[in-house]
Amino acid sequence: MSEKKMTSSRRHHLKSLILQIAQNWLEQEKKDDVAAKEAYMAEHCPPPDTSGDTAHLMEVCKKLHALIDTLDEERYDAHSKVQKADKEIEDLNIKVVDLRGVKKPALKKVRMSADSMLKALLGSKHTVNMDLRANLKQVKKEVKEEPTEAVGDWRKNIEDKADRKKMFETA
Repeated sequence: MSEKKMTSSRRHHLKSLILQIAQNWLEQEKKDDVAAKEAYMAEHCPPPDTSGDTAHLMEVCKKLHALIDTLDEERYDAHSKVQKADKEIEDLNIKVVDLRGVKKPALKKVRMSADSMLKALLGSKHTVNMDLRANLKQVKKEVKEEPTEAVGDWRKNIEDKADRKKMFETA
């Protein structure tokens, strides 16, 4: 079967339909939340009867304070349970990372001399100079001067070497 590409107008039309449906769902969800809140409030918090004398109103206030105290206790308990669960989740995440093993990042090659590396590590405290050549003594090379006469006549040079050879042979 040949698959046809969707035209841009068709795609735009479908996208707008999907967005309209999603918007309707969000509005319906908001209405459901409001209705659920009203139902909960009607069930758990009936409107107080404010008609009557002051003694009756004081009694209603005491009941409301008692309800507030119990709700605060429940809220605190729920909050502490959530904190405990969050701590457990964090600990388990740490255990998972430990079990997987920490991946070492690939190190980048950095061209840096020993001096600049020590300066980066030690900061202004760096006084050691890693230039080892600077600490060496300066030695001047002595140039051996060969006699110029030996260079000129090669036959004399050979005769001198022959005499040396005889010295070693006789010994």
